[in-house]
Amino acid sequence: MENTTQALARTPLYNLHVELGARMVPFAGYEMPVQYPTGVLKEHNHTRAQAGLFDVSHMGQVRLSGPGAAAALETLVPVDIVDLPLNTQRYAMFTNEQGGILDDLMVSNGGDHLFVVVNAACKQQDVAHMRKHIGAHCTIEELSERALLALQGPAAAAVMARLAPDTVKMVFMQTTTVWLAGAECFVSRSGYTGEDGFEISVPNEKAEKLARLLLAQPEVAPIGLGARDSLRLEAGLCLYGHDMDTTTTPVEASLAWALSKARRADGARPGGYLGAETVMRQLAEGVARKRIGLLVKDRMPVREGAELTDLEGRVIGKVTSGGFGPTVGGPVAMGYVDTAHAKIGTALLAIVRGKPVPVEVAKTPFAPQRYYRG
Repeated sequence: MENTTQALARTPLYNLHVELGARMVPFAGYEMPVQYPTGVLKEHNHTRAQAGLFDVSHMGQVRLSGPGAAAALETLVPVDIVDLPLNTQRYAMFTNEQGGILDDLMVSNGGDHLFVVVNAACKQQDVAHMRKHIGAHCTIEELSERALLALQGPAAAAVMARLAPDTVKMVFMQTTTVWLAGAECFVSRSGYTGEDGFEISVPNEKAEKLARLLLAQPEVAPIGLGARDSLRLEAGLCLYGHDMDTTTTPVEASLAWALSKARRADGARPGGYLGAETVMRQLAEGVARKRIGLLVKDRMPVREGAELTDLEGRVIGKVTSGGFGPTVGGPVAMGYVDTAHAKIGTALLAIVRGKPVPVEVAKTPFAPQRYYRG
């Protein structure tokens, strides 16, 4: 965390957060709202029951354009970009030469360009990585003049239908352009909570107007980073820098589902990205450790960094994300264990302040995903 508030950037919604009584904290170089006066638990439950509005303007938005953009991006991700349908978004990862994950990202096909969203803490290095490797093959523009809002929860679709009727036709991972609050906005039907919802890219100067318009809808409440974290943990979704990093491959991170068939050994365009040999070998032969979900058999939350042992006390892994799951009604966690202990139902121990806490390897997501697939 940064020591001086002077060094921290602010999103276009900073003044609104303060007005709404948010507790602001340093996060990825920004002053961000961790919670509002109602508190994390109520914010979490409101998102699951109705609709929550998140400021995610700290994320990086990048436009790649030029006829070679899709083929160029495929040299950096193990995902099919060349055949990504128009107005469709796909989850991807930047890999390094060892097959480790540099960041995870969203890529959508906007017709004459690709729209890429990267994590806040990685955005400078991600842009530098793209400029270095594919800058000669496409135009790379950072869209720093745009903010990003996420509207998440079962009522999100009704709210959006009221304000931008065209969004009714969208299903999970589709994108479109709509007018909202007098601005042209780029919208995807996606998010980071396991709920149905939308992410809205809006020009900075219209971000506050759009946020106020959304918050004026009876179903919508502002939600901070605290509930964002508990929601994504229940949804079994990785947080970069915690559940995956440069020392973790997509296969170890249990993200093999995201590795497109076209880029696999028997696919149309196998390999061809950084670290492909390692990733394809692991797909074929398996891995020594993998990411798993954990249900905690105690009221005691198990936090990031806790060691995991077998029942004899041998260390076999560690927790990378953990906390109380309000929807689950108890503590949940994710972590890495050696593959021999990764089977669903395996009883393990997490060491919390020197004491063993019983945990069980569990299927993720912990709370049912409710993406709208039509």
